[in-house]
Amino acid sequence: MYVLLVASAFNSLTQRVHAELRDHGHHVAVELALPGACLADAVRGHRPDLVLAPMLRTAIPEEVWSAHTCLVVHPGPVGDRGPSSLDRAVQDGEPRWGVTVLQANAEMDAGDVWASVECPLPPVGKSDFYRGEIADAALEAVLLAVERFASGTYTPQPQAGGHARPLLRQEDRRIDWGSDTTEDVLRALRAADSQPGVRDDLLGGEWYLHGGHREEHLRGRPGELLATRNGALCRATADGAVWIPELRARRLPGGPAAPKLPAALALADRLPPLPEVPAPPHSGPHRPTWSDIGYHEEGQAGFLSFSFPGGAMSTAHCRRLLDAYRTARTRPTTVLVLGGGRDFFSNGIHLGVIDAAADPAEESWANINAMNDLVEAVLTTTDRLVVSALGGNAAAGGAMLALAADELWCRSGVVLNPHYRLMGLHGSEYWTYTLPRRVGPALADRLTSEALPLSAAAAHGLGLVDRTVSCPPGDFTRETQRLAVRLAALPATASRIAAKKAVRERDEAVRPLAAHREAELALMRRTFFDPDAPYHALRRAFVRKERPAATPLHLSGSAVRPRAVTGLAAPDAAPGPDCC
Repeated sequence: MYVLLVASAFNSLTQRVHAELRDHGHHVAVELALPGACLADAVRGHRPDLVLAPMLRTAIPEEVWSAHTCLVVHPGPVGDRGPSSLDRAVQDGEPRWGVTVLQANAEMDAGDVWASVECPLPPVGKSDFYRGEIADAALEAVLLAVERFASGTYTPQPQAGGHARPLLRQEDRRIDWGSDTTEDVLRALRAADSQPGVRDDLLGGEWYLHGGHREEHLRGRPGELLATRNGALCRATADGAVWIPELRARRLPGGPAAPKLPAALALADRLPPLPEVPAPPHSGPHRPTWSDIGYHEEGQAGFLSFSFPGGAMSTAHCRRLLDAYRTARTRPTTVLVLGGGRDFFSNGIHLGVIDAAADPAEESWANINAMNDLVEAVLTTTDRLVVSALGGNAAAGGAMLALAADELWCRSGVVLNPHYRLMGLHGSEYWTYTLPRRVGPALADRLTSEALPLSAAAAHGLGLVDRTVSCPPGDFTRETQRLAVRLAALPATASRIAAKKAVRERDEAVRPLAAHREAELALMRRTFFDPDAPYHALRRAFVRKERPAATPLHLSGSAVRPRAVTGLAAPDAAPGPDCC
């Protein structure tokens, strides 16, 4: 079938629906529902068999849903209605939630049900939950609904009961630091972690707090700032403390949206002297306190985990992870696993930190070199097998970091975007070596120029991925550890390690890694330091969440059928204030 996706943004769920519908043989196009655009005209131009809305903040016009079957993905169980479904579920501490695919009609979220799937709601942030359990349930429901529609025999079921809940506003999210417990604070922060954040007064200014993690030991007067850790702030609650990784300044009237930044960086000179409290060392997979980088061992396998907000890696993130990687390489292990967490692996350089820098060009240059240093360390590891374990999505330089390993394992729900073009960049991180090494030069050129999101299954079929792991998001870490311990114990692993050095020497003789780096960075430097290069406007638009004036051509394509598969708007493009 020809399926038209109508979405407010080409976000992570829209990308996954796009990729997996392609995997199932459907022709797919996208139209963004933008202010001032006539959606009805756009849909008429496409003449689709089915209209599907994976993430939509506005109602589908009557002239569209009366002329076409329009299915809407609502991130809530049957009967749940309203724009803050996930926010309320997380803040209320619901143990289970779900996804409903319903037919658009005159009342928001009240149409007939084509499919519904339940899922558990773990104690994680809203956006993590959205990209994990909700996305899994949504794909199951979408594929079932599309199959039912294609059959021509299924009759959707009317909703019985249900009620619309109002938008969750900032006054409903407010934290009372004097009386709220750690659990209360964490639920409020998790319910707003990506967007819109929790508005708060701090050090004489208004800020939005993004993300929250429990602190087990530090204590202080409720509301007091206690310590910093790698850019995050620790703040006391009524009965404990929480770590807050990111802050966003309140938008000034008429000004652009401010980027989310590491909390200590955002506060800058406002921040009083606080102790930097490093995370204590630990030997098991479960950390006693929050840290964005951790390491542990099981048998002959080492596990270097990391989790940076939004998957963005600043210069400081890259350097700290490189230090941790070098330390991990001193350990007597046979297999070293990078990642293994449930959410983002990496999306490459930190565009927010770059945009907020006094000199974005210099910070871009520092950041890309720090990423390259990290990737080079992985590529030149010849005394053990390195595995990249992706429990969540990866894009741009983050995808290339993953490809630097000997093996790449993905959870089945992962979406990969191995390209840079849509940010106006040639890219680096040795992709001109690692990508052709995996798929050949012709396919490498196609992947980077077409800029299409790939499902884990499609990436496996192309040879980008060595193993897909079918499991719920919360089980990926355990499954990765089981597989890595088994890999380390295989007799063939020793011979593979012995062969690595010879292969690296052979490749180095053909073209040194330094030559790849020099050629890539020459183009990147030219872009970074050219004030008229498109990269600067694209970066600002991405960071400030500016919407395009129209659906990009590579998404909408031609209005002539049959149409080609479309591409990506931006890596996990920013949704609205109460969506993920």
